[in-house]
Formats: sequence, C-alpha cells, structure tokens
Amino acid sequence: MNFELTEEERLIKNMTRDFANEVIIPQIEEFYETKDFPLGIFQQMADLGLMGLKYPEEFGGSGASNMAYITAMEEIARGDCGVGLTWGVHQTLGSVSIIKFGTEQQKEKYLPKMAAGEWLGAFGLSEANAGSDNQGMECKAELQDDGTWKVNGTKMFISNTGTPISFGGIFLFVTGKTPSGKKEFTSFIVDKDTPGYSIGTKFKKMGFDWGDTREQIFEDCILSDEQRLGPRGNGFKQIMDTLDAARIGYAANSLGMAVRCYDEALKYGNERKQFGQTINSFQVTSFKLANMATKIELARLMVQKAAWMRDNNIPHTKEAAMAKYYASKICMEVASEAVQIHGGYGFSEEYPVCRYFRYGKMMEIGEGTNEINQIVISRHLGIVGL
Repeated sequence: MNFELTEEERLIKNMTRDFANEVIIPQIEEFYETKDFPLGIFQQMADLGLMGLKYPEEFGGSGASNMAYITAMEEIARGDCGVGLTWGVHQTLGSVSIIKFGTEQQKEKYLPKMAAGEWLGAFGLSEANAGSDNQGMECKAELQDDGTWKVNGTKMFISNTGTPISFGGIFLFVTGKTPSGKKEFTSFIVDKDTPGYSIGTKFKKMGFDWGDTREQIFEDCILSDEQRLGPRGNGFKQIMDTLDAARIGYAANSLGMAVRCYDEALKYGNERKQFGQTINSFQVTSFKLANMATKIELARLMVQKAAWMRDNNIPHTKEAAMAKYYASKICMEVASEAVQIHGGYGFSEEYPVCRYFRYGKMMEIGEGTNEINQIVISRHLGIVGL
C-alpha cells in the first residue's frame, strides 16, 4: 500500500494549507462578528481554481480526484469548518447531479459559472417534517396539461441560496407515486428569479453564524420540463449517489476541524504553565493529546479509503457512511478535549476552540445524522431483519 500523496495532491495540499493560514484564519473572525457572508474569501478561492476543483475540465473545472478533494477539504476546514461546509455543498450536493445526470444544455448553463465561482451550488432535500424520513416529504411538483410543473411547499435548513453568488439550487420534489405505492421523487434545478420561489430569512444557529441557512418557499411556482434533472422518478437514486460523495467530503471537513482543535490544544498546552511546568508535560494532558492524535489518524485513513474507492468506481456507500460517522464522532470528542485542556479559557469566545466545540455537534447532524449513518452501515453488514 502506498500512502504517499501524488504530485498533484501535494501541490493542492500545500496551496490550500497556505490559503488557510494566510487568508481564512486571519479573516474569518470578522465574519463571525458581523455575520456577513465572506464573499472575498470565496472569490479568492475562485482565483485559485478551488471553486471548480471537482468540476469537469470541459466546463472550466480542474477535474480533480476525490483524493485531491479530501486533501484540500482537510486544509480548508482546518482554516474554518464553515468555509469547508459551504465549499463542500458547492463541490458535491449542489453540483454532482448536474455533472452526472444533467442535459448538455443544463451543464453548459450552470457548470462554467459554478466552476468559476460566479454561482454557488445549493441543494434542497430537508423539510420541516422530513429530515431523515424522505417518505415524509410533502413539497410537491405536479405535472400540468401544458407540460410544466407546479410546485407548492417548503424546504427547511437549506444552505447557500441567499448569498451574493447564489443562483438557486437543485431541489427534490414529490412528483407522484411509484407502482409500489411509495412516493416518487424527481430532481429539478430552480433559478432564484423563478416566479413563485422565494427564500426565508437566515436562521439563527448555535454555530456557523455567518452561514447561509434558510427556508425555501414554493407557492404555485411554475417550472418548465427543461428544469427537470434526469428522468422523472429518478431523483432519490440520484441523491443517494450524491450523498456518498457528500459524506466523504463532510468527513474530511470533520477531520480538518479535529486537526485544528488538536493544533490549538497542543499549542496552548505547550505555553500554559501550572505548578511550575507546562500543562502538556503532565501525563494526564499528554495522554489526552495522544488519544486525540490517534483518533485523527484513524479518521484520516477511513476518509482516504472511501475517497479512493469512489475514484476507482468501487461501491462505497458503507465506507462513506463509516467515514462520515466516525470522523464527525471523533471531531466532537477532540473538540471537547481541546476545550478541557484550555480549561476556563476554553469556555471563552476569545479562543477558537469554544466555537469549534459548537461546530462539532453540527458535524454529527449534517449529511445524515450519525444514527442514520449507523443504519446505512448496518444494512451492509448482512444483519438478518434489516
């Protein structure tokens, strides 16, 4: 087994590490104070080609591998988890379905501007009464006699639709019933200026304060059939494939945040003195750091394996779920230990670990809660009755 990065991956890692250190970390605090979207950071990412990292070369992207993507994501998220989350949606949930299932006209309309960072990818699945349970979705697109679709309903907790570079997004709607009687789902691309479509105010959240998370409202919203993404009734299948990619990126995001928490704890413990010596020299603290480093290394290996499998077209639903579940779990654990090492200062907003601790809980909820990912894993274990 060869654990060395390729030349391309090393270059991307070095570039994103420098960008995190020189741009994200020095600037991001301002946006947690103002709660404004950090447009300048994303514009600089576009200048570096990062907004089109996974997009096909024929549409202005770099066509990078998933291994290159997770390598970059770890560094971007180490700079700030929120930047990683926003960028991750743009690279996976908000674009993969267009890349894999879109018509040539759809690809030509959306992908070049998304790869250039002019438009920000977004995706809408969750609803007020349908998070983990997709059969609870109620937002409907009804086929009209003239071939258009009328959409009514709402989506909840949707990111990236209200920024200065938002164009709309990909949405999953109920479009009927399957032969078995279950709900049929179809994906559509909805532009922000479509009559009948609007967005709510930005949610106030426990963390990720500047993050653009909103309700999406559809009131007699008329969509042409050209806005349908892939065949009718194929939406759920598309989303399951996209979620595999998204979970790998989300896991890398958790990994990057865990690394930042570890780095902050190591630095603080090397400087903080009690009883005449640095607190890291006490066995109780050094063992905490040893456990944190071990968990991070294990999570990185899981994320890399899932990304390698996707790059090689090997079925990886179980591995993607495992990587997301474990990486987000240890992210929360490492963040908690980082706060503990900081002591009272860890509870202060003056130290970044305070914010990361709140973020850690978010990582256990997004891209399928950890409980849902455990169900996904269990179904691949051959357990009778599942």
